[in-house]
Amino acid sequence: QVQLVESGGGSVQPGGSLRLSCAASGFGFSRYAMRWYRRAPGKERELVAHITGDGGNTNYADSVKGRFTISRDNGKNTVYLEMNSLKPEDTAVYYCNQPVFEYWGQGTQVTVSS
Repeated sequence: QVQLVESGGGSVQPGGSLRLSCAASGFGFSRYAMRWYRRAPGKERELVAHITGDGGNTNYADSVKGRFTISRDNGKNTVYLEMNSLKPEDTAVYYCNQPVFEYWGQGTQVTVSS
């Protein structure tokens, strides 16, 4: 049974940081790229970051480039999203995704507000 379980969301002030985690199980994690998406209220879902199976290549949305870092630990079957210099417009539900088979996590809420 495939599972993607996100954690690490919460409320933070502008300029703060959060680290999201996504624990994967039920598939050959290290073989596949992983992604983080987000959906803000009233907006379309947005691809935030992508990482290849070996972690050697990453891509980011322009809106988060230089502030967010995606990484993975294949020994722990976990992908991370380190978010720094957070802005109110980063407020969204963040989802972990495996793009080949379209597996999705349940999402974790990130709220950036003073």
